[in-house]
Amino acid sequence: MKKVLVVLLSAFTLNTFAQSPDLGKGVSFFAETSGTFSDGAHAPLWLTANKYGLSSIERNSGYLRGGVFRSALNDSTRHWDIGYGADLVVPANYTSKFFVQQLYADVRWLKGTLTVGQKQQPMQLKNNELSSGSQTYGINARPYPEMRLALPDYWEIPYTRGFLSFKGHIAWGIFTDGNFQEDFAKGHGDYDQHVLMHTKAGYFRIGKKEKPFNAEIGLEIASQFGSTHYKWYNNEYTKIKNDRNLKSFWHAFAGGGTDSANDGATRNNEGNILGSWVLRLNYDTKAVKYGLYADHFFEDHSAMFHLDYDGYAYEDGQMKKKKRRYLVYPLKDIMLGADVHLKHFPWISDAVVEYIYTKYQSGPIYSERTMQIPDHIGGKDNYYNNAIEPGWQHWGQTLGNPLYRSPIYNENKQLDFQCNRFTAWHIGLAGQPTDQLRYRLRASWQEGLGTYDMPYFNPKRNVSIAAEATYNCDKLYQGLRIGAAFGIDRGELLGNNTGAAITFRLER
Repeated sequence: MKKVLVVLLSAFTLNTFAQSPDLGKGVSFFAETSGTFSDGAHAPLWLTANKYGLSSIERNSGYLRGGVFRSALNDSTRHWDIGYGADLVVPANYTSKFFVQQLYADVRWLKGTLTVGQKQQPMQLKNNELSSGSQTYGINARPYPEMRLALPDYWEIPYTRGFLSFKGHIAWGIFTDGNFQEDFAKGHGDYDQHVLMHTKAGYFRIGKKEKPFNAEIGLEIASQFGSTHYKWYNNEYTKIKNDRNLKSFWHAFAGGGTDSANDGATRNNEGNILGSWVLRLNYDTKAVKYGLYADHFFEDHSAMFHLDYDGYAYEDGQMKKKKRRYLVYPLKDIMLGADVHLKHFPWISDAVVEYIYTKYQSGPIYSERTMQIPDHIGGKDNYYNNAIEPGWQHWGQTLGNPLYRSPIYNENKQLDFQCNRFTAWHIGLAGQPTDQLRYRLRASWQEGLGTYDMPYFNPKRNVSIAAEATYNCDKLYQGLRIGAAFGIDRGELLGNNTGAAITFRLER
């Protein structure tokens, strides 16, 4: 029996690995140059946002860029394959004089992929071209190096006859913006260095792929931890080294307490934990595909489950759980969206409309229990901000939705989100009237209230609009693409900005 097993295992191994992938096959190259020119304090929002951080808010900027890529899905008949990418940028008037946008290797085994390095990851359950952006895992900031194990496409769970499928990822990474944070904020506010990041997400598809209707539901969770935090107080810095041992890695993964010197008396989750519940409903016909989706952001476990224990009492010198009493938070903060894909109408092939509300944040009052006051009131979640870690940003740009105004805009040079309570409407349109021409339009209206701690005296409003077009010049020169864009901002949140951009890209 042992000999039979050895023979079968050997045959399987030889069949799988007999031919190594040809790493020179299926390789693509590109070179790109772009320039943005603006009249105002900054470049318009939709000329810079949702570009994986490959943008500058400065009035005038540009870059030269080149890359080489190979997909790990290059040969789908193989059990395993290798992909890679290198994407280098030489910018002008950016936060860096040179940077690596992407540098990674993918190893695929069946449907699973291990990624090591710095790679742009798309949003899930939303239109990446037209959406304003996910609240947790957006496409607005520069990627960072990580080790990521993923099922990037849905895998049908056995014995469900294709009715239930799953995809997701788990990853560990480290930020690369420590020097930027110090240069930007030193002498003005807090900053962090050597920030670690843990992310994970899981999505279930309910309904068979070939059927017209299905639903997708998922949970996205992230934790920033392990940084060296520089606390600015009384015109001097206090250095705080947050835990980065095995216990802190485990707490970042599973949730749990931290002994951070900056975390107060209550043991909260390791570092800065946040995430989103996401839901999408799909209805697909021969002519049209409809989608409805929701993205509910949360900053801690109580907001995640909308439930917090509040039955403490003082006894024998200690606060103890004595009553069956809980706080229940209403579901107010949410992003709601709808998209349509018209399969036979190229003039307007895609449309998106979104509504975002973030004003509640578990309420305006936060109170930890004390010996004198045993009641615990949870509120003031202060979205995207954190006192221990740098907040939900990388290189000054939000990692989530860019309608949360990024810290890089702050004139006081503090790395915090100064307007995270707002309502907003966003629309997007895209089409391809001819084989050569594709366009997209995006427009947002926003009313911001600041934060609970630093509210605006009066609401500040903003309108941002951008129109873009890309022309395929294959008839003139094979692989050449020319893009042009025009954008404006009007209002108090971002100022009055008018700008244009032009991009030349050559692909092979």
